[in-house]
Amino acid sequence: MIFEMGAKLEGDSFDTAKNDKKQKKIEGELKPKNEHQLVFTFEKRNGKPVTLVGRFYIEEKEKKEVLKLLKKKLACGGAIKEEWLELQGNLKDKVKEVLQKENWKFRK
Repeated sequence: MIFEMGAKLEGDSFDTAKNDKKQKKIEGELKPKNEHQLVFTFEKRNGKPVTLVGRFYIEEKEKKEVLKLLKKKLACGGAIKEEWLELQGNLKDKVKEVLQKENWKFRK
């Protein structure tokens, strides 16, 4: 034959599993919340303010709970990016106030 149509289905390389990029392991050990030294960074993305709070060395489930608490108390949007929590808006003082009530520690 000069040419062939269709896919070649030879072998056992039918890997349909998705590569889960979100399941990265945390470098270092997990820490209790009173041993964290959280810091803030402020960025402007497309002209809009974004507050980053982090480095959280806790389980993914706990990060989601902290983010949910902040989003609910501050009425803003947010996301988790590796060890950082991203919140929409310039909310440094309000975030610090809410997290200190929950016994989180901050760098001076």
